[in-house]
Amino acid sequence: MRDSIALMLGLEGYRAAVFADAEAFLAAWREDWAGCVIADVRLRGQSGVELQDALRERGTALPFVIITAHGDVATARAAFRSHAVDFLEKPFDNAQFFAAIETAFALEERRIHRQDGRRADAEKVERLTPREREVLERAAQGLHAKEIAAALGISPRTVEVHKTRIMEKLGVRNVAELVRIAIAARPGDGDRS
Repeated sequence: MRDSIALMLGLEGYRAAVFADAEAFLAAWREDWAGCVIADVRLRGQSGVELQDALRERGTALPFVIITAHGDVATARAAFRSHAVDFLEKPFDNAQFFAAIETAFALEERRIHRQDGRRADAEKVERLTPREREVLERAAQGLHAKEIAAALGISPRTVEVHKTRIMEKLGVRNVAELVRIAIAARPGDGDRS
């Protein structure tokens, strides 16, 4: 089944990497991989749903299409709880299979776009002076100029000057956009979906 799916994907122009089981996939897995995982529920060792959970624990948001000849409601629910794109019972219709893959790739494209945006935001924030970053962080916490000034030991007018410069450097038009960039640029923050 694994080889026939890989062949079918290749004929449709997709690149496929094939693994004998979940453990082999996890041993080869790299953080920078993008695409979609097609996993059978019944694998030697870990199941496809357990593989999905293991990758989520590692922090990846690779989309999954789960396939099975032995579908049941509990397994399908577990797959969807871990954000599977689809749960297909064998024998499945090729159109349905490729529709699930296209949905997965669309999700992956959006995830990569968001990730690139966060990276660009973080690079912009890195170009700020240390004082500007202090002002930005406090503004993102919802503090007003007087509160920021008191916390940093500067005047409210100086805070406003810093905020104006920060907004110019980050290319934002209002405080809401400023806060969005500050939050997105924080280490460890960001959308994993």
